[in-house]
Amino acid sequence: MFIIQPHYHAIARTAQDYERMAQSGVLCVAEPAFWAGFDRKYPETFIDYFRQITEFEPTRAAQYGITHYAWVAVNPKEAENPELSRIVLEHMPEFFKKPNVLGVGETGLHLSSKNECDIFEEQVQLAVDYDQLLLIHTPHLHDKLYGTKKILEILAGFKKLNPDKVWIDHVEEHTIRPIREKGYWTGFTLYPITKCTAARACDMLEVYGWDRMLINSSADWGPSDPFTLQEAVLEFRRRGHSVQEATEIFFNNPCRYLGQNPKFKFKPIRIEEE
Repeated sequence: MFIIQPHYHAIARTAQDYERMAQSGVLCVAEPAFWAGFDRKYPETFIDYFRQITEFEPTRAAQYGITHYAWVAVNPKEAENPELSRIVLEHMPEFFKKPNVLGVGETGLHLSSKNECDIFEEQVQLAVDYDQLLLIHTPHLHDKLYGTKKILEILAGFKKLNPDKVWIDHVEEHTIRPIREKGYWTGFTLYPITKCTAARACDMLEVYGWDRMLINSSADWGPSDPFTLQEAVLEFRRRGHSVQEATEIFFNNPCRYLGQNPKFKFKPIRIEEE
């Protein structure tokens, strides 16, 4: 079956990962801006990073028949320097014009500090002002529930924000319900240590259904693997779900969400099953 990897940090991965993904049916990846593992000191380093994921990385993916899209943002781990962040935010609209940029992401909260909240709020405003999709990171090891509630509180202040265009990621069992109740898209990140397993993601799909659900592997420079997505497909199929049901989750839902940006060219598909 075909797969879309909607949250994938390709800059941290090797060409062999692209090759393996292509061999297993991945047609498309979307790469949000993220933390480099250290705090960047200069606005220009962000700008060059945005250029790398919007100009170079698509050419690397294309060598394996994979279409590459990107997002731009200041990651919450770097929002503690608001002066630096605001300079970067001034340049972000330049990248919204790029043919493969889908929106603002990943922004959100890490420690839920005042500076993080302020910069997150300013990036939400950018998404509203420029009618961009919005990908939101919820905390990993810090208090995820508190951070998720704080994110929802901030989003509630934006009366012109369309919930159809908001994806809240890294959701777990104790944070999924309030996000679903607000009508936002929900993302599960399959990560071996700090996020979610394939079995847990399938459990939540079976409890809550798969409307407005997105599954991703993130796959960055830490202990991670883009093939956790394929593991989830296998786990889901082992539970007796059809190929079409799997296609709805792992291909069609990303098409529905990302396709709200007209730059995204893939469309939902129907599988003929015997």
